Amino acid sequence: MNKRVRLLGCPLDLLSQAQLLDRVAQAVDDGKRLRIEGLNVAKLVDARCDDALLSALEEAEVVHVDGMGISLGLACLGRRAAERVAGIDLMQTLCADAARRGASVYLLGARPEVVAQAAVHLREAHPGLQISGARDGYFAVEDEPEVVADIRASGAELLFIGISSPKKERFLREHWQALGVSIGMGVGGSFDVISGLLPRAPLWMQRCGLEWLFHLLLEPRRLAGRYLRTNLVFFWLLLRARLRRSNGLVGESLQP
Repeated sequence: MNKRVRLLGCPLDLLSQAQLLDRVAQAVDDGKRLRIEGLNVAKLVDARCDDALLSALEEAEVVHVDGMGISLGLACLGRRAAERVAGIDLMQTLCADAARRGASVYLLGARPEVVAQAAVHLREAHPGLQISGARDGYFAVEDEPEVVADIRASGAELLFIGISSPKKERFLREHWQALGVSIGMGVGGSFDVISGLLPRAPLWMQRCGLEWLFHLLLEPRRLAGRYLRTNLVFFWLLLRARLRRSNGLVGESLQP
């Protein structure tokens, strides 16, 4: 069973990587459908003022710790720091399992040449992996029925959506019943890394919770404003929660 808490107003499942993979395997064995959402600092801050994004997180069957900042935030509030399971790592693990089982996947997101190259690299990394479809993420709302129909017709069991938030969460939530996949998962900019377009942060930066800084150094113009805003807001929310707890108040910060 999930141990779902509310971290600063957002739902979060305290699952280790092993527990998360068991949950996926059980869903596959039982023929159940599973939406997997990752929670990082930016998404948490944005969801607090975006009802559609928050609803998408609420309705997802699994919301895992995707950013180290979330794990550190839990520890700051006195709760056991849940294991971080980065979306790109979970995707690779699920692709390896899909190759073993003969299940097919669909890749949606990024530019056409990027998603095509990501598909090539995934097949190389996981021999036997069946990629039943790949499409870029640059489509308008009015094109979504066509995109959904293509995914459904592909017969894919797993759908990975490499589109930025909150578009990917909204897409998965609004079209979940029609997509026909067993597992749907947002993976953000993972296709850029898998394709080789962007490097991934060194392991020591990942372990120290500095992956965001690596991304910022790579794309300062695109990310500087967003990271500055969301990190400052997150820090203030944690500080306020700590102060409330010191006064004996539980508040909204972390509710079982």
